[in-house]
Amino acid sequence: MAQALDIDRWNLECEFNNTDHRTDLNGVDRLIVRRGQPFTVRLYLRSGNYQPGLSSLDCIAETGPRPSEQYGTRASFGLSANIDTSRWSAAITSPPGDTVTLSICSAPDAPIGRYTLTLGRSGRIEFILLFNPWCPRDAVYMDNEESLAEYVLSQDGIIFRGSYKHPIPTPWNFGQFEHGILDVCLRILDMNPKCLANPGKDCSGRRNPVYVSRVLSAMVNCNDDKGVVLGKWTDGYEGGVSPMFWRGSVEILQNWDAQACQPVRYGQCWVFAAVACSISRALGIPCRVVTNYLSAHDTNSNLVIERYIDENGQLIKSAEMIWNYHCWVESWMARPDLKSDFNGWQASDPTPQEKSDGVYCCGPIPLKAIKEGELMFKYDAPFVFAEVNADVITFMKKKDGSTSNVTTSTLVGQKISTKSVGRDTREDITHLYKYPEGSDEEREAFKKADHQNKLLHQQENQGLHITIKVSAEMKKGCDFDVFAVVTNNTQSDKKCRLAFGSCAIAYNGILGGNCGFKDLLNVELSPGAERRVPLRLNYSKYGSLLTGDNLIRLAALLLDYSTREAILAVRNIVLDNPEIKVRILGEPKENRKLAAEITLQNPLPETLENCCFSIEGANLTGGHVISERLDSTVGPGEDAKVKIYFTPNHSGLRKLVVNFESNKLCHVKGYRNVIIGK
Repeated sequence: MAQALDIDRWNLECEFNNTDHRTDLNGVDRLIVRRGQPFTVRLYLRSGNYQPGLSSLDCIAETGPRPSEQYGTRASFGLSANIDTSRWSAAITSPPGDTVTLSICSAPDAPIGRYTLTLGRSGRIEFILLFNPWCPRDAVYMDNEESLAEYVLSQDGIIFRGSYKHPIPTPWNFGQFEHGILDVCLRILDMNPKCLANPGKDCSGRRNPVYVSRVLSAMVNCNDDKGVVLGKWTDGYEGGVSPMFWRGSVEILQNWDAQACQPVRYGQCWVFAAVACSISRALGIPCRVVTNYLSAHDTNSNLVIERYIDENGQLIKSAEMIWNYHCWVESWMARPDLKSDFNGWQASDPTPQEKSDGVYCCGPIPLKAIKEGELMFKYDAPFVFAEVNADVITFMKKKDGSTSNVTTSTLVGQKISTKSVGRDTREDITHLYKYPEGSDEEREAFKKADHQNKLLHQQENQGLHITIKVSAEMKKGCDFDVFAVVTNNTQSDKKCRLAFGSCAIAYNGILGGNCGFKDLLNVELSPGAERRVPLRLNYSKYGSLLTGDNLIRLAALLLDYSTREAILAVRNIVLDNPEIKVRILGEPKENRKLAAEITLQNPLPETLENCCFSIEGANLTGGHVISERLDSTVGPGEDAKVKIYFTPNHSGLRKLVVNFESNKLCHVKGYRNVIIGK
């Protein structure tokens, strides 16, 4: 008869196990392991010895408030001769004796979360189980070490903002392994409405990364639940901070946790996406933030954006917009609910835009489904398809109330971007979402998606032509010219009106004040002639109107008096902030105090007051933001300069993210990569 092992005490070998499971950056003070991979527990017996074939040990692994074998949240298993990595199993790997090395493996599809493991009658250990993208049987398996280093282990990154003609890299501290962040991420799962309504069923669902990523897409915003971030796109940011203020996810997640799950104020799309990316990586799902330039927001699912302008070419506000850019996340996983060739990157969008199944969430939807026009696939394919493929029709609303068509070529879904693996450069992933414009494959995808408007492509105007050209350098604080270039491609003389205007614009298409306008009533062009009309943009006019996005919308409207045809050219420009220079003083080593010497030259023709630099970085600043305020003002052309001290606590390549704030120049970001030695 088998003799049950009489356990006195145990050692969870946290440092060895966590390092082996690539969770050691969370700390080595508790056991954090990945599913489908064995971990080791050393058992010290109170009496008797372990005898192969004679000793027994009953093990029970449980997660959630009401564990059940039916839901997969409870597993009972005994000792086997060898570990079986396809299910919960245990085996002893040490020779006979009173000290036993017990190897335990979870099922590769076990629900993630907090577990209690009961060993016999006296042993009871606790651990956290995460997704395992290194395990071939796990649904999030990714067969590339460099990609895993980027999409799971990297605690910092780059998010692309700006405009599609001028993508601007913004550093971000994901910080998924900073102290306490994993606990916050597990709390987010526990606070989701599905868990509150039926905890047993929700915990069972956590075996499936499709389910988890859909829950996260709802919980990162707070529109239906106790979610993490409150979005705000208009007016001021009283009672919170501007979305531009954030440098990383750590402070946001810590604040949500500390203020009893009240939403953190405020976020916009890149903040929602970055927080979702931090949580996904913390839980073990490979994840990246992507930016779609000229992103359509289609509210009625007809794949068409209808835009209206006034007689000066200025946009009239409507529910359907073209966002200058929009950020979401892609998560890597298998889709057993779909065909096998739809495994891989899945898009999900935590920014609250439209409801899905009655909740503000979006995705996950395979990128391949978007590319192929498979709009019946789960989840939310039509909305994401429209973001990258919608057709745009523009109408002019006249003073007498009538409307007329406007000829314009408006691009949608351009330069879809993410950070390159292992480098800070931009990787263009547009080809993962759409076929080349005009290709047979694109037409097939549009037919499948019943995208008739795009199939009927508006013919480009062959007569009068108008484009907008810009200066080589457009820096905040400078005066510069932009140009409307009108060409007459007809065989006859033309007499036209040209309305050339500019206004501040937020990244999501909401218009601000007028930055400069020119109305020429008699533009005469002979056949084949070209005319270049400048518009001067002065800082004295645009400076106080800019949003934190530094964006200006240029619109040139040409009216042909002879045909009454209206032709519109639109271009958004982004003004460059000054560069932040960072110099590291001292030898960068683990647990050694360093200084960052940070400099910014004031580019504005006015004095900066209340200047403040702040830094943060995973494993550099101890999970905190460190700030240093200047005592003096900084005049035009002068340098703002500080020294900020910090102590790295882990070796490796790290990103120090820097932010500058002042009364006139806000949310200026910079970074410095630092290699920390042991």
